[in-house]
Amino acid sequence: MIGILDYGLGNILAFQNIFKRVNVAVTVVSDPDELARVSKLVLPGVGAFDHAMDLFERSGLRRPVEDRVLGGDLPVIGVCVGMQMLAESSDEGVRPGLGWVPGRVLKLDGSRVAHATRLPHMGWNDVRILAQQPLFDGLSGGWRFYFLHSYYFEAASARSVLAVADYGGEFACAVQRENVYGVQFHPEKSHHFGAMLLKNFAERA
Repeated sequence: MIGILDYGLGNILAFQNIFKRVNVAVTVVSDPDELARVSKLVLPGVGAFDHAMDLFERSGLRRPVEDRVLGGDLPVIGVCVGMQMLAESSDEGVRPGLGWVPGRVLKLDGSRVAHATRLPHMGWNDVRILAQQPLFDGLSGGWRFYFLHSYYFEAASARSVLAVADYGGEFACAVQRENVYGVQFHPEKSHHFGAMLLKNFAERA
């Protein structure tokens, strides 16, 4: 059973719909007691880093989720700001992040972007896979995902970076450390590419 963390942020309904479409059992987790029902978690996120961290802390979910994730028995995938929360810090705010994947969150350099509207990075973009592993099974050639962000994850170790995208220079758009995954793009808005990635996370990662 996949659990979608509901701590007050994120496209909960969109994730529910896409998992149901690919025949993956899904439930919304808004209470620590509900964690016992799930074997994997989605950590969604939108908006500002500090606000997301504040809500996660106040939800009462952080400690029980952290215990299981860091204990190694609960794979989790952070999406968009949910991925950024995995880092140790963010230039967008002053709060410390979760630190589940060593690294920091930096602002994209808009001066290097040719588009008239430089930030946020919004729309479809190609993704280049650096480390083939089950999360990307079946995604052959022309992989495109939907992005909406102004900040990116700079991993402390290149070994944590699974994939990159280019927006005025390459940046990490997928990371992993053991049972913790993160993607900067929105799989729930990325049509069949996103559906396949989420199905892979549920069944293979």
